[in-house]
Amino acid sequence: MPLPATYPRRVLLAVSGLTPQIVTETLYALAADEFAPFIPTEVHLITSAEGARRAELSLLSDDLGWFHKLCKDYHLPGVKFDRRHIHIMRDAKGQPMNDIRSPADNRAAADFITAQVRSITADSGCALHASIAGGRKTMGFYLGYALSLFGRPQDRLSHVLVSEPFESSYDFFYPTPYSRVLQTRDGQLADTALAQVTLAEIPFVSLRHGLPTNLLSGVASFNDTVAAVNASMAPAQLTLDLARQCIHAGGREVDLPPAELALLAVFARQTLQGLEPLAAPTKDVPDVIWAKRYLREYRRITGTLADIESTERALKDGMDGDYFSQRKSKLERRLKTALGPAAAAYRISDGGTRPRRYALTLSPDAVRFAQDVAFKEEI
Repeated sequence: MPLPATYPRRVLLAVSGLTPQIVTETLYALAADEFAPFIPTEVHLITSAEGARRAELSLLSDDLGWFHKLCKDYHLPGVKFDRRHIHIMRDAKGQPMNDIRSPADNRAAADFITAQVRSITADSGCALHASIAGGRKTMGFYLGYALSLFGRPQDRLSHVLVSEPFESSYDFFYPTPYSRVLQTRDGQLADTALAQVTLAEIPFVSLRHGLPTNLLSGVASFNDTVAAVNASMAPAQLTLDLARQCIHAGGREVDLPPAELALLAVFARQTLQGLEPLAAPTKDVPDVIWAKRYLREYRRITGTLADIESTERALKDGMDGDYFSQRKSKLERRLKTALGPAAAAYRISDGGTRPRRYALTLSPDAVRFAQDVAFKEEI
């Protein structure tokens, strides 16, 4: 795995409230690291409406501009950070958020932070360093949790540590390479050249491998994402709802076309009845028994009045190996897209040895049909 510093896009993402110096303190500590310096190509800040105002005035203005001073003092060219990189959290109504005061604000902040982390980590050519040092505790928690959900091996999480008496000073932004005297909150004088700023890296457990593909690439709330991970780690349970043409698996509802659902239903019924695994149809050799078995489930799904003439015509002489393999492959692709790695528990296994025998690996008590459509049929 390449070192984070070698990635072409390197992002520092921080959260802050009314202390925008978190940005310069963290940036300094990253660049000054003796053993593994990490110089971001861009900086992003998640904050409140008031926090954004303070960040612009103290970090980017012509009068103060502490971000620009840091880059000049320590020769950090090309680090992108302007107003477009300051992201103001939005409440449930889409309005700029001034503070996190209610459960609704908490949910909105969690979704906003999660969306930022998901977007950055979607870029495989990017290494993300997230700092949880600023803002309300809930903001730092959500940023750390979002990195656990979406973080990759090249991503890092840290908290910045500032020595006394500078930690509580609103006038301190980073250790300067020259003498600069400021007055601390308790009225003492201190030279910023003597300040010590270090990073405490925080290990995190990456749960990204447990997320379904549609959550990694789409938009989902913080709660939905956490629920998906929890479901992927829970004992597998499969419910087939033939009437609604869907299944419930991995804590999610997954719509399936009749062609794929029928195949899954065949194996679900085998499991429930305690029958032995099934041999697949042979390539280019139509199997009448397999066709009847499959069409029985297909009719249960579509109903006796449904027009399934094309499917019956395709299987009039029996089901061959190619037809079986195509249905099985399409079923597994749909399950993987919807469930991610959790789909492995619901796939039709070939047993791993020859001769191949196919079955669900679920136990009978983990499989059920929500409702079954009964009708008479010649077998």
